[in-house]
Amino acid sequence: MSKRMMSIGASIRGLGYNASAWRHPDVDPTVQESISFYAEAAKKAEAAKLDFVFLADNLAATSMEDRPKGALGRGHDNITLEPLTAMAAIAALTNRIGLVATCSTSYQQPYHVARQYASLDHISGGRAAWNVVPSYRQAEGANFGLAEPLSHSERYERAEEFVTVVQGLWDSWDRDAFVYDKKSGVFFDPKKVHALRHRGKFFQVEGPLTATRSPQGRPAIFQAGESGAGVELAANFADAVYTVPLEKSASIQQRQLIRQTAAKHGRSEDAVKVIPGIQPVVAATKKKAEEKLELLRSIADPIKEMGRLIIQFKDISKYDLDEILPASFVESCVTSSARPLAEKAVASKWSVRRLCQEMAIGQQRILAGTPEEIAAELADWFDSGACDGFNVSPSHMPGGLFEFLDQVVPILQDRGSFRAEYAGRTLREHLGVARDLS
Repeated sequence: MSKRMMSIGASIRGLGYNASAWRHPDVDPTVQESISFYAEAAKKAEAAKLDFVFLADNLAATSMEDRPKGALGRGHDNITLEPLTAMAAIAALTNRIGLVATCSTSYQQPYHVARQYASLDHISGGRAAWNVVPSYRQAEGANFGLAEPLSHSERYERAEEFVTVVQGLWDSWDRDAFVYDKKSGVFFDPKKVHALRHRGKFFQVEGPLTATRSPQGRPAIFQAGESGAGVELAANFADAVYTVPLEKSASIQQRQLIRQTAAKHGRSEDAVKVIPGIQPVVAATKKKAEEKLELLRSIADPIKEMGRLIIQFKDISKYDLDEILPASFVESCVTSSARPLAEKAVASKWSVRRLCQEMAIGQQRILAGTPEEIAAELADWFDSGACDGFNVSPSHMPGGLFEFLDQVVPILQDRGSFRAEYAGRTLREHLGVARDLS
């Protein structure tokens, strides 16, 4: 029986996960729409044998409202490349690394999404994955004709039907449907093509898809499963789940819940990989790592962050910047992914200003230390059953990622915790969730 091996991926979006990354002295703020910038990061990650690179997405400019007063014009995250377009370009410049692109189920149509990801899987030779996001922001809905965003329950009900339709479309053609018999004139076997004929609450889709069975059988599916509905969606459909626990015990419980819920849906517990986000801050000594972390705090813009906090936490604006957050603040979370940070803020007696700094750094678990210390921490979480791998969310790009790839990954490889070479060619093979391609 082969040894269990951790998965590692990297988010390569924009300038980094620090909300003020553009102010970091090592960051070039002009590269957000440079495909060579993203391709360099993907090729570097591929050289380190990572499972995948990941592009998140926004469907609305995030800093266009002047709240609090003075916030307008301060955000760098209003400009992003469309993920599927970018990943198609990256596919042509890489060979093995998986390509995870975000697409919303709240505003798109299943046929388009099924076709786009099937195309990316063909273009990349079996390396595509769809990060399923039931979008909730009002500013995004306004760009698609919605006066109000969908309710939480409706978002997830729509997402469940959406993914069901997409997977059905991916199964339109049997692997051997196309015979290409020039003599008889038969191009494909009609008995091996399947119209979907879906009639549901949100969608009516006839099918079949205008794409053959893709190299992976189906592109992989990623999802962020935090709320109860999110866990159900992930356990039912996802091959990998992004999580944001800050404590090992919470991650162990969350992984167990996702695996048990997957079994409830008739899937193997091992069919779903739980991959928490981390933000490594790597340095030669612990002291130097703390100094790097303090720099990341110092570039945070409290005025801009209050604008983001208003989205994540109800009534945050009623507190002064230097006011200590009360216990009731935990109940003000708009999203479940924000709750761990709120709980930590209350337990640590943070002021609003400190929360702004920590929010700017990111909602992932921060690992500040030497390469050996970070590698040991990752191995401990993995060996303890807290996760199946990690998604590296760099504070700033490219330095925050490249330091991890150059200094931490080789230690994990030497320990036998992470691959030294790719064993397969597809993302499903990297993750260990390969499908029957018949």
